[in-house]
Amino acid sequence: MTALLLLPLLLPFALPALARRTLARLTPVAALWAVTVCTVVLAGCSLAALGAFVLIGLLKLPLFAAFGELVHPLHTASDLVVLPAAATSVGALAVCCWTLVRSVLHQTRAFRAARTVAGRGPAAGDLCVVDSPRPDAYALPGRPHRIVVTTAMLRSLDAPEREALFAHERAHNEGGHHYFLAAAELAAHCHPALRPVRDTIRLAAERAADEAAATSVGDRRLTARAIARAALAGRSAASERPGFAAAATTGPVPMRVQALLAAPRSRRTGRPVAALLITCTAVSCVASVTGMADFHHRVEVAQGDERP
Repeated sequence: MTALLLLPLLLPFALPALARRTLARLTPVAALWAVTVCTVVLAGCSLAALGAFVLIGLLKLPLFAAFGELVHPLHTASDLVVLPAAATSVGALAVCCWTLVRSVLHQTRAFRAARTVAGRGPAAGDLCVVDSPRPDAYALPGRPHRIVVTTAMLRSLDAPEREALFAHERAHNEGGHHYFLAAAELAAHCHPALRPVRDTIRLAAERAADEAAATSVGDRRLTARAIARAALAGRSAASERPGFAAAATTGPVPMRVQALLAAPRSRRTGRPVAALLITCTAVSCVASVTGMADFHHRVEVAQGDERP
């Protein structure tokens, strides 16, 4: 049981490298879905494993053993292994909860502030122009979705480039990319190995919006130029937008421009790495479910409900 519950805690360390390879081999939309889903599942499995270790440690204590109506000792690995693992799990879960609550509060405040600022400026459809000397543009989710752009950013681009930029931000809202970014942020607080995956998921969302914008305006080179000029203009501007509000100026822009200037990628080239990513996630799921089931069985044995 202990070995099985350790697997969901160790497998996330393989995800950052697999996520980067997945994005490099799959189409951006397919990579965005695959990496995000696997990240969320691995985060959930790791939390389940930590919770199981905590319960095992608690049932080793006489007070909680009596509360759990255990009539026999809970049969587990040596206390030299279980008790330190339980104590470490308690600390890890406490840190996860603390950082997660702080992140949610910060993102909520930033979102409300961004919606307030967007509501003050003139709007034309889903486009909201904010009078600001700082060049910035981003997709702001909500009801209704908004494309927020500052006057300084508008002055930095010509008319065709503005249309490409708007198409990019509109693709973020239409694709629901804020959900992927929010999921990546939550998962990053569940396991330290998942923190680098946030950047990969954000890059996948930007690449998906890049491709959608290029299709919308019908010119990949124009889209690449618009993104490069927008990023160059806003490189020194500090934005107060929430982390799940995607923007064309974020991420490794030179890599995105290079991808736009190249031919679109075929989905088939990424099948092996996608299969490896799915296998890693499936193993984590099976290990966590099997470990929890075995733990439940041992508790029932300790309660006298079943035979060993």
